[in-house]
Amino acid sequence: MLDYFSLAALAAVVREGSFERAARALHVTPSAVSQRIRLLEERVGCVLVVRGQPCQPTDTGRRLCQHMDRVRLLEQELQGSLPALAPEGVTRVALPIAVNADSLATWLAPALSAFAAEAPVLMNVAVDNEDNTTGWLRSGAVLAAVTATARPATGCNSRSLGAMRYLAAASPAYVARYFPEGVTAGRLSVAPSLVFNPQDDLQARWVRRLCHRHVELPRHSLPSTQAFITAGLAGMGWGLHPETLIAPHLKHGTLVELVPETPLDVPLYWQETRAASALLDGLSRAVVQAARGSLI
Repeated sequence: MLDYFSLAALAAVVREGSFERAARALHVTPSAVSQRIRLLEERVGCVLVVRGQPCQPTDTGRRLCQHMDRVRLLEQELQGSLPALAPEGVTRVALPIAVNADSLATWLAPALSAFAAEAPVLMNVAVDNEDNTTGWLRSGAVLAAVTATARPATGCNSRSLGAMRYLAAASPAYVARYFPEGVTAGRLSVAPSLVFNPQDDLQARWVRRLCHRHVELPRHSLPSTQAFITAGLAGMGWGLHPETLIAPHLKHGTLVELVPETPLDVPLYWQETRAASALLDGLSRAVVQAARGSLI
């Protein structure tokens, strides 16, 4: 059997990023935290935490943290049905998920906020490209994710949420400067574009569909949905923006589409671990309902 005091210490180090902060959260000494993790590593036969700033879990460490997250969800539900186990009231439990930045900036944040206002949870939201969030599930770092992958990760369920519509847009001055005679592959190869991070391929996908071939794009990297819009308005570059966010700018002419009527629709899915948790089921219902009201 696993020692759950040691598992709690491991989860605290991963969550807090250091042994000292984990010790404060658990109301023990750093040496006690270190000893518990050392005993757990001896029990499972491998390293679980890579010491650093911050400390990082190994693959096995992540899986054990995910197991601890599931145990806490079950314990929280048990407290709700057996109040004697929690005389001071039901404690809030951490609920780690991974989402893409554009969903969080548009339809998802209100759903998470409404759910967390009523449920005894502490949301722990990681942000990554929708193509990468499934990896967070596979590693055990999160219990659920908004992803572009329909095929469920091992041990997970997958539900279709709909599609997010993106429009390629830039400021009128930018379009006049870089595309005076229209959008072509040659002009795109010299016009600065915007990407969320090096893994963001939305702009490349839109260009490939428009030009029927790959075009190497000059890129500014801005890991923020709002920064994309700010940069676009300032003429820094062109990019794919969620239609709902830039609709007012398109209406007022501060942003214009590079090529009208060429949207890029990105299907999204909600994947959750099969944790048999009423809290996780409740979150899933809230996410799916919000998506149905906002996505295509």
